[in-house]
Amino acid sequence: MGLFDGLKDAFGAPPASSVDSERETPIDRWMGWSVKDDGPQKVAAPDENFVDSMDEKNYFTTGLGKPMGIVFEQNDDDYGGIFVISLTEGGIGEQDGTVKPGDQLIAVNDKKVTGLEFDAALGEIVNSEGEKTKLMLFRGNEEQFYGPTGASQAWLDEFIAKDV
Repeated sequence: MGLFDGLKDAFGAPPASSVDSERETPIDRWMGWSVKDDGPQKVAAPDENFVDSMDEKNYFTTGLGKPMGIVFEQNDDDYGGIFVISLTEGGIGEQDGTVKPGDQLIAVNDKKVTGLEFDAALGEIVNSEGEKTKLMLFRGNEEQFYGPTGASQAWLDEFIAKDV
């Protein structure tokens, strides 16, 4: 008998008949000692509505004159920030065709406004000078942007700085 033969006996898989399917424990399954075949494992289907908040293709920038014809609304308190609720018919925003209802406002000119309260975020637009105001928006909802799968602040800062 070799030095490690005792270890093989102690940690080796027991014969299939020694583990009764009614007495099978999680450690049995973890060690591969399962006596029943569960068949192919099911993989969760991807969320069809998922929008990657760290993918640059989900952001866009537009320059609009005032009045823009964009109606903003504050997101739920859980998220903060503001989003486009509607466009005024015939307004500059509608004519431009870039901004859509549901878009999250990310930056005004070079100033990040994510997570700001309504008055502070909208104040950046009101106080902007120049013929056109540059808006950066995220095409997705507040949970996709501010939720657990949302963009990190470091990535967002770098992305906004790169777009300037």
